[in-house]
Amino acid sequence: MSLPDLLFYGFALVALVSGVLVVWNPFSRNPVNSALFLVVTILALSGLFVLLRAYFVAAVQVLVYAGAVMVLFLFVLMLLDLREEARRRLRLATLMTGLVAVGLATGLLLRALWQNRPGEALPSMAMEGTVHPLGRLLFTDYLLPLQGMGLLLLVAMIGVIILSKRDLP
Repeated sequence: MSLPDLLFYGFALVALVSGVLVVWNPFSRNPVNSALFLVVTILALSGLFVLLRAYFVAAVQVLVYAGAVMVLFLFVLMLLDLREEARRRLRLATLMTGLVAVGLATGLLLRALWQNRPGEALPSMAMEGTVHPLGRLLFTDYLLPLQGMGLLLLVAMIGVIILSKRDLP
């Protein structure tokens, strides 16, 4: 077994274990711990992207998801201040909806594996090594949606600031 194979299995194992611990954590019922396990999952996935030589995607994964989005999640968790009793209740409808969602996701995964036959050779794709084409596309053809997303994030940030200062006159 070569080093990339060992790294793949290591990153995959860490991603799977921490992904399960995000949803079902027998050690702690605190949602902040689940958010931190999500950070570990995201970092393991970025390691898998590095093994695929997708360095830009790995960097975006770390900077955007493990950095900015997780800070936003933790902000929301801290602002909500959920009581322990509210987190411990398990409703039958929630459990059934979760089981149906897991069943559908498993069915889709099995269908995709059945149709594509893992192990067959995939067609090679030509990849460019720079992000220059992506930047050119974002700032020419998709400039309006990019500005719209920036405005949406600005409005969300202002909303969080207003909600966090709700006790002021």
